Amino acid sequence: MNFFRRTLIPFAAAVLLVGVAVAQTTPPRPSPVPRPVVPEAPVPPPPDVDGKSWVLMDYATGQILASKEPDLRVEPASITKIMTDYVVSAEVANGKVHMTDPVTISENAWRGGGAGTDGSTSFLKLNSQVPLKDLLYGLIIQSGNDAAIALAEHTAGSESAFAGLMNAYAKQLGMVNSNFQNASGYPIENHYTTAHDVAILSRALIHDFPEDYAISAVKEFEWNGIKQHNRNTLLWRDPSVDGIKTGHTAAAGYCLAASAKQGESRMIAIVMGASSEKARADSAMALLSYGFRFYETHKLYDASKPLATPRLWKGETNQLPLGVADNVQVTVKRGEYDQLKATMDIPATLIAPFKKGQQVGTLRITLAGQPVQNVPLIAMNDAPQGGFFSRLWDSIMLWFHSSKGNTEQAPGTK
Repeated sequence: MNFFRRTLIPFAAAVLLVGVAVAQTTPPRPSPVPRPVVPEAPVPPPPDVDGKSWVLMDYATGQILASKEPDLRVEPASITKIMTDYVVSAEVANGKVHMTDPVTISENAWRGGGAGTDGSTSFLKLNSQVPLKDLLYGLIIQSGNDAAIALAEHTAGSESAFAGLMNAYAKQLGMVNSNFQNASGYPIENHYTTAHDVAILSRALIHDFPEDYAISAVKEFEWNGIKQHNRNTLLWRDPSVDGIKTGHTAAAGYCLAASAKQGESRMIAIVMGASSEKARADSAMALLSYGFRFYETHKLYDASKPLATPRLWKGETNQLPLGVADNVQVTVKRGEYDQLKATMDIPATLIAPFKKGQQVGTLRITLAGQPVQNVPLIAMNDAPQGGFFSRLWDSIMLWFHSSKGNTEQAPGTK
C-alpha cells in the first residue's frame, strides 16, 4: 500500500499533467507614460554638421543613431587621451598601479614628447613627483601631453610599451579600426582611429570607470600655480553635458567627444575633423539635441526579476528562474515603442545542474520585425542536481516529455 501511495499515485498524477504549459506570472514590462492621441511627427534626417566624420550613439544600447563616414580612419589628436585614460583606469582597477602612486616626471615627459607648439601641457616640473590621480586630472582637463607621457611611463615602463597596452585594450573593446603609437595623440605615422571606435571607447569609459569619467566634467584644474580651463566649451553651454574630451592638431582638425544625460537617456556624439573650435562644439551639440529630441530610451526588463520559470528536470527544485544579467534597455524613434516585440528562446528540456549566471536561452527583441537586441537569458540561482530517487523519477517522466525547442513570448509584449 505504501508503495502505491508513494509511487503509482504521484506517477499517475504526473502523467495527467504532462504537456500542460506553466503560466508565466512575470510582471509586464513598463508601459510609456500615457499621452494624448496625437499623430507623431516623422523623424527628420540628422543635421548636416561640420566634420570629416561623426557619430551619434545611444549610450544605453550602443546603437548608432546617425553617422557620417563612421569608419573613416583619421588622426585623433588629443582624443587619444580617452584611450590613455581608459588604460590607466583599467590598470588601477586591476591593482597594477594606484591613484596614490608618486609618479616621477622624466625628461621625456617634461619635454612633452616633442609636442612643441602644437601641444598642450600641465606644466609639470622636471624630476618632480606627482600623484597619479593629479596626473589624470591634468590629462583630462588640461589635456597635458606631459601628463599623458608620465602616466604611460609609470604604468608600462615606457611610452612604447604603453602603446601596446592601448592597442590590446582597444582590441578587447572591439575597436577594429584603431592603432595607437603614443599616449598623447601627438602626430605620428600609423596612429589613427575612427569616430565609431571613439564612440565605443567613450561608452566603455563611462560604463566601466564612472568615477574617472566624472573628471571630464570638472571645468578647471590648477597645477604648478597655473590654472587651466577644460577645453570642452559645452560644459558651460549645457548643464546636461558632462564630458568627454577635445582634440586638435593642424592635421587632425578640431575634434570633440561629447556626452550628455537627460533623464534616463544618455547620448554620445563624436565629431572628428571640424573646421574650428566653435564648429566642433556646435556640431556635437546639434547631434546631442537631435538624439534627445527624436529618440527615447525605455527600460524593458529589470535584472532583478525573473522573465520565465521553465520546468527543471533532475534538480533539487522543479523550476529554474531565468532572467537577464543587466537591465534591458532599448532606444527607439519616438512613437515606435508599441512596435517592439520580445520573445524567449528556451530549450524544451532543462536538466540540472545549472550555475547562477549560466546562459540558458536568449531574449530576442525586434522592432517591426527587424532585430534590435539579442540578450542572454541566464539562470538566476544555482540549480544543483537532486537526490538519486528524484533523478530516477524525472528520468522516467522524461519519456513522456517532448524534446522540441521552445519559443515563448516575453512578458509584457504583444
